[in-house]
Amino acid sequence: MDESGARTLSDQQPDQQPSGTAPAPATSPSPYTGSTRCVALPEDRAAFERQLKDAPPSLGALFLRRIAATPDAPAFLRPDGAGRFVTSTWSETGVVVQELAAGLLSLGLRPEDRVAIASTTRVEWIEADLAVMCAGGATTTIYPTSTPEDVHHILTDSGSRFLVAENEKQLAKAFAEDSAIETAILIDGTAPDVANVITFGDLRERGRALLADEPDAVGHATAAVSPDGLATLIYTSGTTGRPKGVRISHSSWVYEGLATTSVGLVTGDDLGYLWLPLSHSFGKVLLSTQIACGHAAAVDGDVSHIITNLPIVRPTNMAGAPRIFEKVYAGVIAATKADGGAKLRIFEWAIGVGLEVSRLRQQGREPSGLLAVKHRVADKLVFSKVRDRFGGRLRLFVSGAAPLSRDIAEWFHAVGLLVVEGYGLTETSAAAFVNRPGHYEFGTVGLPMPGTEVALADDGEILVKGPGVMMGYHNLPDATAEVMTDGWLHTGDVGEITPGGSLRITDRKKDLIKTSGGKYVAPQAIETQFKAICPLAAQIVVHGDGRNFVTALIALDPDAITAWAANNDMPGASFGDIARSPKMRATIESFVDQLNSGLGRWETIKKFEILDRELTVEEGDLTPSLKLKRRAVENRYRSTLDAFYQG
Repeated sequence: MDESGARTLSDQQPDQQPSGTAPAPATSPSPYTGSTRCVALPEDRAAFERQLKDAPPSLGALFLRRIAATPDAPAFLRPDGAGRFVTSTWSETGVVVQELAAGLLSLGLRPEDRVAIASTTRVEWIEADLAVMCAGGATTTIYPTSTPEDVHHILTDSGSRFLVAENEKQLAKAFAEDSAIETAILIDGTAPDVANVITFGDLRERGRALLADEPDAVGHATAAVSPDGLATLIYTSGTTGRPKGVRISHSSWVYEGLATTSVGLVTGDDLGYLWLPLSHSFGKVLLSTQIACGHAAAVDGDVSHIITNLPIVRPTNMAGAPRIFEKVYAGVIAATKADGGAKLRIFEWAIGVGLEVSRLRQQGREPSGLLAVKHRVADKLVFSKVRDRFGGRLRLFVSGAAPLSRDIAEWFHAVGLLVVEGYGLTETSAAAFVNRPGHYEFGTVGLPMPGTEVALADDGEILVKGPGVMMGYHNLPDATAEVMTDGWLHTGDVGEITPGGSLRITDRKKDLIKTSGGKYVAPQAIETQFKAICPLAAQIVVHGDGRNFVTALIALDPDAITAWAANNDMPGASFGDIARSPKMRATIESFVDQLNSGLGRWETIKKFEILDRELTVEEGDLTPSLKLKRRAVENRYRSTLDAFYQG
C-alpha cells in the first residue's frame, strides 16, 4: 500500500510471452487479493529506454528531428476536393510550419502564450499546432462544435492572445462576445475588413519577412522551450459541468510519442488515416506518435468521408471510437441478412470458422488441417471482401475513448482485422494503456505504456502515475488537488486486473448505479453488450440509480433503421415514425430480452423507451469524441424516466 491508499501493481515483472501470442495467465501468485501484475512488457520497456536516451526536450524539437531524419519521406496527405489526396513531405511541411511560427513571432508571441485553434481535423490544424510548438507558445484546443458560450469561456479562461479559425463561422463564435483575442488567423475564406483578422497566407508572408531578417528566429525559439513548459491546454469535452482546461507539458507529448512507438503499434512504413478530432487528446497523441515514428497519414476530419476515402487511401492503420466499429459491424450484418439465402448461409458459416480461428490465435496457436483449409475458403469468399471495404491493407485498428464490446472486437478479428483497445484520459495525455499487436486480450485495455504505473484503490478506482499525467487543471488548484495525490491521478474509472495481467474497465465510478434495493449495476457494461447484440441501436442509456429497478432509453441508428424500414414495409418513413412503430418496438424488445437473458435479475431492463431522434454532438447528447453525456440525456428525458416508475 502506498501513501495514496492504493494497491500498486507496477512493481513486478510480467511473464514474457512469445511474439504474436495473447497473454498467458500469471504463473506466480499475486500479493493482492483479486488482482495480479499489470506492467509493460520487458521488451517494450527496453525499446522505450533506448529511445529515451536521446529524447528531445519538446514536441517542436521532436518535429525538427523528424525533418532532419526523413526530409523526403511522405508526411501528410490531404484531400484535394476531387476525390484524390495530395502528399506533402516532412521537409515541405517543415517549410510551412517555420513560416507560420515566424509569423506568430512577428505578431509578438511570447513563451507559453496561448494560441487557440478552432477547426475540424485537417492538415492546416496540424501545421498551425506545430508552428505554435516551434515558436514556444501553447495551443488551446476548441472543438468546432463548441457553442459560442463555451468558446467564450475557453478563450477567457485560457487567456488566449491569438486564434486560428477554420472559417467565418468559427470566427463569429469567437467574437460573439467581448474577446481578448489580439489577432485571428483565418484558414479558409477572405479575411473581413478589420484590423485584427488576417489569413493563413498573410501569416506565412509575415513569417517569410521575419526569416529574411532573422533566419534563426524560429530555431532559437524552439531551443528555448523546456520539457516542463506548457504545450497544450485541452478543455475536457465535459460529460458533466463546464469544460476544464487540462495543462499538458511538452515532455508529456514527447513521452507519448516515444512510448507508443516502442510498443509496436506503428512503424515508419505505415500509412495512417486520421479523422479523430485533433482538439481531443486521442487525436493529438496520434500526431505525437506519427512525428516520433515518421509514418505518413491521410488527414480528413469529415466522418461522412471515411467509407469513401478508405479504398482511395488504402491505409495500414486507423484509430477510432467504438461507435465507428459498431456501425461497420451492424452494417455488414444488416446487409448480409438483407441478401438472405445462400449468401447469408455462407457468411454465417465463414464467421463461425473465423471465430474458431480467432480463439485459437488468442491462445497463441495457428489453425491446421481441415480448419486451415476451411479458413482459406472463408477468407476468399467472405473475409477478403470485408477487408476490401477498408482498402485491403489495414493490419491494425486502435479503439479508444469509450468501451468496445469484446464480441465486436472478436468479430473483426475473425475477418482478419485486429482491433486493439486502449485507455487513457485527457488528464493522461490520452494513451496510458493499450493492447499490443502481439499481446492482446479482447475485452480489456491491455497493459500500461512503458514508464506508466498503475494502482487500484480499495474501491477499485484506477490510479495512474507517469510522464503522461497532466500538470494540473488550468486556474483550478482545488479541482487539481481533488484528483491528484502524490503524483497519482485518480481517474474516476473502476477496473480490475485479469489473470493475464491486462486492465479491464468495469465502469465510471460516478456512473455506477445503486438500486433502492442496495444492488450495484454497472451501466456501461450493459450498454456495451446491448450495442453488440442490437445492430439497430446507436446508443442506450441505462438508468436506475436510487430506483427499484433498471430501465433504459434506446436511440436508433439512422442508417440501420432506414435499411430495416425498407425490408419491413416502411420505405421512406421518417425517423420518428419508424421509432414509434409497433414492429420496431417488438424488434427492439426481442433484443432487450436477449440482453436480459445474460444479466443478473437485479440488472435486467424492466422497461425501455425508443427515442424518436438520434443522439448527436450538436444537440449536446454526446461529446465530440462520441462519448455519451449521460446526465444531459437523463435530464432531457427526465419525465420519460420518471414515468417508468409511477404506479
